[in-house]
Amino acid sequence: MTTERTSQAYGRRAEEYISLLGHIDATASPDRDLIGAWAHEQSEGPILDVGCGPGHWTSWLHERGVDVEGVDPTPEFVGAARERFPEVRFREGAAERLGVADSSVAGVLAWYSLIHVRPDRIADAFAEFARVVEPGGGLLVGFCRGPEVEPFDHAVTTAYFWPIDRLSRAIEQAGFTVAARETRADPGARPHGAIVARRVG
Repeated sequence: MTTERTSQAYGRRAEEYISLLGHIDATASPDRDLIGAWAHEQSEGPILDVGCGPGHWTSWLHERGVDVEGVDPTPEFVGAARERFPEVRFREGAAERLGVADSSVAGVLAWYSLIHVRPDRIADAFAEFARVVEPGGGLLVGFCRGPEVEPFDHAVTTAYFWPIDRLSRAIEQAGFTVAARETRADPGARPHGAIVARRVG
């Protein structure tokens, strides 16, 4: 699934997605704890919220004093985010084409925004993250965890499970050092994984 086709699939269901999931109350408390703590460690800013969707995480971080910009390939999401959170910066862009200078951001948040990327293209996104994150800067990735790299039926379009070891290796091969990993299995939800990494200096 290409970025363009994924974006089109989300665009067709943008209103439904925003209604169901596009607000911070729909997120898990442990995720807010992790993302909030991680973002405040990137003290120099700015942070890119890559695949920000309707912008609820971006706005939540902005409200907490984080220098953050939301980036998403889906025009419907970006337009809605700008209307809902006019005080926050949002623009169109893709994980593999972020449109900023080398080593120009303190961190990248990719929270469940790479789940639709084909496994043979995931390295492109991580290479772009490594390009834009300054040495010593941070990366936080949230994803659907599974025992194998394999597709599953997602409500919008095909997505992929990743074993945490495999995704950790892909991140490190791009030029990051994995600093922490988290797994969780919430009732009624797919197994969760998160990886915190630091750009090699």
